[in-house]
Amino acid sequence: MKDILSKVGEAQAKINEIRPFDSGMNRQIKEYFRIGLTYSSNALEGNSLTISETKVVIEDGLTIAGKPLKDHYEATGHSDAFDHMYALATGKTITEEDVKKLHSLFYHRINEKDAGVYRSVQAIITGSQYPLPKPDTLPGMMEKFVKDLPDSKKKNHPVVYAAKLHKEFVFIHPFVDGNGRVARLLMNVALMQTGYIIAIIPPLKRAEYISALEKAHKDDTDFIKLIASCVHETQKDFLRMANGKS
Repeated sequence: MKDILSKVGEAQAKINEIRPFDSGMNRQIKEYFRIGLTYSSNALEGNSLTISETKVVIEDGLTIAGKPLKDHYEATGHSDAFDHMYALATGKTITEEDVKKLHSLFYHRINEKDAGVYRSVQAIITGSQYPLPKPDTLPGMMEKFVKDLPDSKKKNHPVVYAAKLHKEFVFIHPFVDGNGRVARLLMNVALMQTGYIIAIIPPLKRAEYISALEKAHKDDTDFIKLIASCVHETQKDFLRMANGKS
């Protein structure tokens, strides 16, 4: 764990040396990560759009022949939520309203009734041995979730804090659908609020990611390491772009 966090720290120091960027570079980086995060986060959940198709749907508003409408809605919805993630990055805290807003932006085209609303039905995660909380416990759990964040932020390395936030949110699973997407958006809000670069989890790591999350019910070491390695990869990407080597 110390090894990967040390690499993350070294890369972060390099990033801090070349900040602040001009508005043109900031915009370029934001749009690059918008496509990367939207594609990967959706692909982890089975979305069939490729990265280039995701780019076309978001930037040109085009429909890809033969691809489900829901996949398009997930791309445009995630792009909207990404903008809100960036807006939240300048803040210091995350509230329940922020969580609901991220979900609403992502989900409203898919199912407006359930967008930004805690589930009223029992949910299950296929392949997990751990039951999800009952619907009537969700308001209390979510209130505690956001209330505990400042303390976790104070106690932990920023990457550890963000990974733990992601894990805890997924274990609560407050919405009928889109919990993974919102967890990853919230994790990135947490990273950005502490001055770090976002984490993009590649679809190729899906099996490792799911396995580490399941194991994290008892020991979150592997999950935190995975998130830290994803942060480090994004940092390297960021530095390549900033130094004009992309």
